[in-house]
Amino acid sequence: MADEEWTQRGIDVNTPSVARLYDYYLGGKDNFPVDRAAAEEVLSTVPEVRIAARENRAFLGRAVRFLAGSGIEQFLDIGTGLPTQGNVHEVAHEINPDARITYVDYDPIVLAHARALLRASKGEVTVAPGDLREPEEILHSPEVLKHLDFTKPVAVLLVAIMHFITEADDPRRIVATLRDAVPSGSYLVLSHGTHDFHPEAARKGTEVYERANSPLVLRSRAEILELFDGFELVNPGLVWLPEWRPDDFPLYDDPSQSLAVCGVARKP
Repeated sequence: MADEEWTQRGIDVNTPSVARLYDYYLGGKDNFPVDRAAAEEVLSTVPEVRIAARENRAFLGRAVRFLAGSGIEQFLDIGTGLPTQGNVHEVAHEINPDARITYVDYDPIVLAHARALLRASKGEVTVAPGDLREPEEILHSPEVLKHLDFTKPVAVLLVAIMHFITEADDPRRIVATLRDAVPSGSYLVLSHGTHDFHPEAARKGTEVYERANSPLVLRSRAEILELFDGFELVNPGLVWLPEWRPDDFPLYDDPSQSLAVCGVARKP
């Protein structure tokens, strides 16, 4: 499809998109030259990013399998990104075919691809537009309310998305709003990039994202831990991506090279 056609559909092909950058790191093809150029600039400074994206995707799969195996039947995946292998509904439905999954994103190209994926799915999956910076609108979205029952436990997935939320948007308020909307027995799944691994490389990487559709805000481990306020972390707690209940050999000798920490926590 020509750039003009994408533009007519509301797709900005001239500004790097964080969803399309992530797609590129994972080896996907749903990206444009501006995304590839920005991604290669990041990789030239922080080559670990490519495998870090894979580690993040692997963590998501392990977390969803754990939750589905623990009886969670509803998943709210906010900032889902472009579909790839091992999507949430695919993983959850391997364990519980009746699990209900709602994908939420604000990127029009993500929504277009997700809806195409929805048409090919066997049901119990829906897609809703929404911006994490406005969690109340997500929670009151007709598509979300029609598909999920908030009187029953819900797994809220914030995987590699909170580091695109600035302090001005109040990330603690956002997570607290979502926490207060779900009942006891619900879970939070969160992964977040951190500058603890290599501050100078982190600084250079974030400079590239300043030109993207969302800035990259890396936080310390202590700051990320604050986002779990009101939840109880399950073992092994807040750890580097490959350290969360690994089922395979890590892609790095040093787990901190995965660039992000993660955790799964239960609302008491």
